[in-house]
Amino acid sequence: MPTRDKDYYKKRVFDIIEVSKDNDIASTAYDIMITFAVIDGLLPLTIKGTSIYTNILELFSTFIFIVDYSLRIYTSDYKMGVKSYKAYIANLLQPMSIIDLISIVPVISVFFPRIEIIRILKIFRIVRIFKLLRYSKTMRNITNVIRRVKKPLFAVLVLTAIYITASAMFIYQIEPNLFNSFFDALYWATISITTIGYGDISPVTTPGRFITMISALVGVAVIALPSGIITAGFMEEIKKKKSKLEL
Repeated sequence: MPTRDKDYYKKRVFDIIEVSKDNDIASTAYDIMITFAVIDGLLPLTIKGTSIYTNILELFSTFIFIVDYSLRIYTSDYKMGVKSYKAYIANLLQPMSIIDLISIVPVISVFFPRIEIIRILKIFRIVRIFKLLRYSKTMRNITNVIRRVKKPLFAVLVLTAIYITASAMFIYQIEPNLFNSFFDALYWATISITTIGYGDISPVTTPGRFITMISALVGVAVIALPSGIITAGFMEEIKKKKSKLEL
């Protein structure tokens, strides 16, 4: 029987903890276990307060998250494709590694439930839902698309922020009695540009209403531009996958 070195087992661990491939039962089982652990870790957010049962759920899911995080750090050299200590540092700084670490933090609230600032850590449980992105092919496609078109999307975001700030400044000056603070004007500008318009703050002067009309029209463009950019990114992603399959 041939001997298997340490690297073989390390590579096998990496294959198991990564997204499962066809005919890899161990990797598929691991994916299912992590998915259930994520769901288990989110259940306490559906219950008011804490109890022994929510604490058990928290400890169980956190234990699995710690094991998962440790194994992912252990196999960093395979993940990053570099046999060096730098691979471990680089992997620690990856967005998903940071999410994995933050997913563990809420367990502190189980041991120190009476300390207010630590109790706030429980809200970080919601971050655990992002761990599911690793196991969804659809979400990975969306992530790839957003990564590809992030510069145009950022440009749209900057332009939107500039318009919101400018319109807030304008309306704040021509409707001095309508807003108690500049933040209220920013709130109005944001709500107006999203075309929601709650109606809790409504301009009464003609220039103010004119700005509101412009904001509503600009809001259509704000929604349409990112949609077009992301759609174009999806088309490129589909073409890229088709070309790989043809090869």
